[in-house]
Amino acid sequence: MQDQPTEPQGRESDTPHDSAATLRRRRRQRRKWERVLLVVVAFLVACGLYAWLWEPRQLIERDYTLHLANWPAQCDGLRIDQVTDLHTGSWMNGIDNVDRVVAKLAASDSDVVVFTGDYVILSVVLGKYVDPATIANHLAPLTQKKQVYAVLGNHDWWDGGPRVAAEFERVGIQVLENESTRVGVRDCGFNLVGVDDLTAGKPQPLAAYARIDPGLPTIALEHEPEMFLKFPESTALVLAGHTHGGQVNPFGLRTPSTFRAKSAALSGEYHVGERTLFVSPGIGTSWLPLRMGRYPEISRLTLRGREKGAQ
Repeated sequence: MQDQPTEPQGRESDTPHDSAATLRRRRRQRRKWERVLLVVVAFLVACGLYAWLWEPRQLIERDYTLHLANWPAQCDGLRIDQVTDLHTGSWMNGIDNVDRVVAKLAASDSDVVVFTGDYVILSVVLGKYVDPATIANHLAPLTQKKQVYAVLGNHDWWDGGPRVAAEFERVGIQVLENESTRVGVRDCGFNLVGVDDLTAGKPQPLAAYARIDPGLPTIALEHEPEMFLKFPESTALVLAGHTHGGQVNPFGLRTPSTFRAKSAALSGEYHVGERTLFVSPGIGTSWLPLRMGRYPEISRLTLRGREKGAQ
């Protein structure tokens, strides 16, 4: 009599009960992954709504202390308010927001106010163009309380740079186009240099520095931080904007810790040799009407000296 074939050891035969259990297990796994996907989608939608509807409406004042090389004792503690990339007319950022900015600047204890470009907006989803004359009229009250200086950004040049500059000059804002001026605050005197925008203007740093007082420290204004290393080593501080701090930059993950000229997310303070660069994240938006991780900001800078060789 022949032996009947047997099942291999260690292997269970499939039964209807086993098939049903496997099916139930697969359904549970599928439902688990569906819940995970739902949570991820809900999180992304919430982030999108936050970046679209909440953060662009905010306006904060943030204090920074910058330690500058060769900064004279009589200028120690000088306070500058920097505003950049107003982009008036961008999403959640109409002319009423300019009034908010002016009110905060007028109430500030800063000594000087500087604007580093992009007052108009020419290309943003859900934006509305506001002409430079209207913007200048709403900035005008500030000139009754503060010394106010400006350079133009790429959007301003695309909208007709000389026209934007003329409107600002009309209300008492001094626009520096490849030129310098001497600024006096109490016992502190310094050169303030302004250079045209790199993308749309005609930047000429050498011409801008031609008439500075070599006995005074120098602060330079430029819209795009990529220009930083083109300024002379004697420049104590360069103030720039343009990047919006990355505009969508959760937790600052995109912000480089050291200066990189081509970075689109430069924000804050950088040192190269004796020069210091500060990039403000600005106020408005361009292209996409979103801000996340980069609140619209007035940057309030307190300038101090630093020891030789310190960073």
